[in-house]
Amino acid sequence: MSASVLALVLVAALCHALWNLAAKRVDTDGFTFVWCYDLASVVLWAPLAIYALIRADLGVTPALLVAPLISGVLHIAYQLTLQTGYARADLGVVYPVARGVGPVLSMVVAILVLGERPGWAAALGALTVIAGIVVVATGHSGTSRQGVRAGVAWGAMTGVAIAAYTLWDSISVTTFGLPPVTYFVSSCLWQVVLMTPALLRRHRDQLSPVLRTRWREIAAVAVLSPLAYVLVLEAMRTAPVSLVAPARESSIVVGSLLAWWLFKEPNPLRRLLGAGIVLSGIVLVAL
Repeated sequence: MSASVLALVLVAALCHALWNLAAKRVDTDGFTFVWCYDLASVVLWAPLAIYALIRADLGVTPALLVAPLISGVLHIAYQLTLQTGYARADLGVVYPVARGVGPVLSMVVAILVLGERPGWAAALGALTVIAGIVVVATGHSGTSRQGVRAGVAWGAMTGVAIAAYTLWDSISVTTFGLPPVTYFVSSCLWQVVLMTPALLRRHRDQLSPVLRTRWREIAAVAVLSPLAYVLVLEAMRTAPVSLVAPARESSIVVGSLLAWWLFKEPNPLRRLLGAGIVLSGIVLVAL
């Protein structure tokens, strides 16, 4: 992995950790919150998406319609599972587990199904990153066992969704050659379309309160989430997904430490140890 690609992944990791902190702050209706930030993402990023499509000179192809639709379905599962996990458990449990399960599954499938063959140093680095995630995710002495179990369960389910959309999106931007910004915004648009009927039936009364009280969090996610993922998609165009997926999980270092600082979640020393392990793994991935 080149230095420029690694820089893209690390900036994406920082953005990802920050938008997850914003999402954790939301204690109102999770479905409505997700719909709002998906819509805000479409509005904010649509001009750049249109420009990228024109520049790529692709036009509206069947792949551009179908591939984002599949991605949208996978992202809805991911977003709603993640938001539910944050409502029921600590960010310091849900986030590391989710980001740990995701790359493990992504790397295994990428190697076994896609035929990717990372070098020994990169593979060792990926395993080291995952080991660091395990260290950060365990040992929560200040959290109830029930809370830890809930966090691990919801984090694991979120990780499965992460692995699914990571692998599909990698195929979309590499095999289909879709522009990352256009692809991501199209996926967000599909998410809004697919979620709108349920919003109107079951969550209409929550729309105004969520917009009024959580507009800052909506804006933060609408800016940082697309930025983080577009940077990752750009990295996937030139680097194997089996390397990009683990390296991006350096976001758990920032997320876990900020969770301790802002939400007073326990075990800062253990988090620092895990952070050091993750960083050493990233160095190996970059070799």
